[in-house]
Amino acid sequence: MADELELLRRANPVPSGDPRFGEGPLGREAESHLDHLLAGAGAGAGAGVGGERRPPRSRTRFVWALAASAAVAVTAAALLVAGPSTTPAVAAPRPLVVRADSTPVPLDRMVERAERDAADGSPGLRKGTHVQSWSVGMSEDEPPITLPVERVMRWNADDSHTELVVATDPRHPGRPVLSEADGGPRLVDDGHVISEQTFPPSWSDAPPQAPPPRDATRLRAYLREAQHSDTPLTTSELLDAAGVLLDTWTLGARENAALARLLADAKGLRPVGQVTDRLGRPGQAYVYDGTGYRRMLVMDPATGAVLGLEATAAADEPEYGVEAGDVMDYSAWIR
Repeated sequence: MADELELLRRANPVPSGDPRFGEGPLGREAESHLDHLLAGAGAGAGAGVGGERRPPRSRTRFVWALAASAAVAVTAAALLVAGPSTTPAVAAPRPLVVRADSTPVPLDRMVERAERDAADGSPGLRKGTHVQSWSVGMSEDEPPITLPVERVMRWNADDSHTELVVATDPRHPGRPVLSEADGGPRLVDDGHVISEQTFPPSWSDAPPQAPPPRDATRLRAYLREAQHSDTPLTTSELLDAAGVLLDTWTLGARENAALARLLADAKGLRPVGQVTDRLGRPGQAYVYDGTGYRRMLVMDPATGAVLGLEATAAADEPEYGVEAGDVMDYSAWIR
């Protein structure tokens, strides 16, 4: 990969510090370099120092990133060769980092804060959600890609609802975003509308459409029903169920307190300290090391509300191009 990045840098039409960088089309010489680079990728990218052959997947990753289409190739090249100080807009998010100087807060303490916040009953429960998510798409034929999406779901008085889904990454406002569209991944403008739909009224009284309870005992049964489980939920399943709940409802203070109590009673969730989530909000983090994935729960330090959930790979999955520590899924809920 280091050799491939060096080839990319040599194809750069102007230096990264040049004020013209990214402002216009590639010049004739740059186009010639890029054409040569694409034409030679299959022949030269597989050879390493001393003629050693590299695995074919690295060539696939490189060619796919540059040659999806002419327009995407130019844009992707501009993003990838912008210099070592620039974060590519198409890059996968790094795992959240716990502040080394922070003090872990026990979940029981978060329950106390949530219950104190719920004393006056406000804010109230609201059906609908606003969530920013990053998820990884994988296949055996292509390298993994991270798709950032913002989704807003609003319910109307007649029980119909609308859902707006846009491609956007708040870490890189205004920059192109990788999206799954028209049968394959491509770069789209920030804020590109993926879908906008209106759904007819639904009168389902089953979870998660039914309003969630305000006490932990009944909420536990509610989430088990929402997950269609006949047995008590494991900690990993409970975190999944919490995600389903928050993808449907914006919880009120009392529902937040009930969920915080459930999470405090779960086995294996350990406090690790303070983080800043991908929307720039401070949070207290709790980690569960399950089979295959490491789950991180992020909670509001003032109210005990769930701010986000992150899943990272616990082991390499070379058949999919995934390495231990890669972020597989992340959701940040917005009030």
